[in-house]
Amino acid sequence: MINSIDLILVLILLAVLLSLGSSRMMALIKIMALQGAMVSLVPIFIEPQARLSNGGILFFQLMLLIKAVLIPGLLYMALNRIAIKREVEPLIGYHASLLVGLGLVMLSAYITRRMGLSLPGDYALLLITAITTTGGGLFLMMSRTKAITQVIGYLMLENGIYLVGTALTKHTHNIYLVEFGVLLDLLAGVMIMGIILHNINRAFDDVDTAYLEQLKD
Repeated sequence: MINSIDLILVLILLAVLLSLGSSRMMALIKIMALQGAMVSLVPIFIEPQARLSNGGILFFQLMLLIKAVLIPGLLYMALNRIAIKREVEPLIGYHASLLVGLGLVMLSAYITRRMGLSLPGDYALLLITAITTTGGGLFLMMSRTKAITQVIGYLMLENGIYLVGTALTKHTHNIYLVEFGVLLDLLAGVMIMGIILHNINRAFDDVDTAYLEQLKD
């Protein structure tokens, strides 16, 4: 019978594949909100007693608020301002992107097995999910041309890095403090990117990053 942490990790992997196969911006934002919520839940279920002690629950609540509500909300507002509905011409097609996503899952399993780490079963699955999410974020950033999609890829990359830290570290407080610091930087980055997206859209009537090549000194 599947347990809670397995279900959460499966949902995170599913969010990666859906992101790679989706062209609609609004759907991407909703998928990232779901993935952010699931990533925030992982430490609670992977090691409940250690993660919820000494202020751990406060960090969990802050991460859930920022990852699942605040950052997706900012992206939603940015999307409404630029009035872009979907990514029409990705550098790599959506069917090919899904195949890449499946390949990332298999490659992550191979890497985890080859690393030979003494990880419990849940942590081994977590590391596979973490590597897949990190690779999926990088691929999304490289294979899409719309700036907002690249921001979403960056958010996915950050989720993957956090999951890698969760899988490999036993110092609960350190990982929470590092993640909270990264989240603040990420939040500021998303706010700045919202301003940049608006300016790009106003100058070029689109947010395709290829137009940046037209800028002059």
